[in-house]
Amino acid sequence: MKENYITYLKFLDEKLTRFFELQKEYICCHKGCSLCCQNAEFPYSKLEVQYLAAGFFTLGSSTQELIEKKVYSLKELKKNFHGEHFLYECPFLINNMCSVYEYRGIVCRTFGLLALSGDKKVKTPFCCFKGLNYSKVFDHKTKQLSDTKVQKLGYKNAPLGFNISYEFLTSPDFERGFNIKFGEKKPLLDWFYK
Repeated sequence: MKENYITYLKFLDEKLTRFFELQKEYICCHKGCSLCCQNAEFPYSKLEVQYLAAGFFTLGSSTQELIEKKVYSLKELKKNFHGEHFLYECPFLINNMCSVYEYRGIVCRTFGLLALSGDKKVKTPFCCFKGLNYSKVFDHKTKQLSDTKVQKLGYKNAPLGFNISYEFLTSPDFERGFNIKFGEKKPLLDWFYK
């Protein structure tokens, strides 16, 4: 099953590379920018967590200990949290870099692009509101991407939304197509024990 998942990730990464290339005028992502890793729930399936664990075991012992301490600290904070969504910094983020980048989850791979929701509405990445991806063509009054701004700024390609929702990319169709089973899905932190 691991080999099939790696094949799936290769397929996904090839698609995402093309999507990011098509939208490169709007993308501000670069090495060291970790805004997307600092305030989320990070949905992960059982299969993704197993692959992430394989990456964890490639790390040096001091890095593993640091990640374990971060997980423990976050679990303690979550015990006292009473809201609906506990948002946190990914415990694998070290010095604004993903320590398990090649093993990261699907949601981590897709972040930064415009995503189409089930009802075909375009979902803007939250970094847009921090002055990053797509921010130059986003109209804060209408809360939509502005064709006028796209034309005025002389962008070559229109901003495009892609069907990259987590639900779609972990759907039974992909499971059948790649002979994989994603299994249970929950926030990354919930996969760790005390």
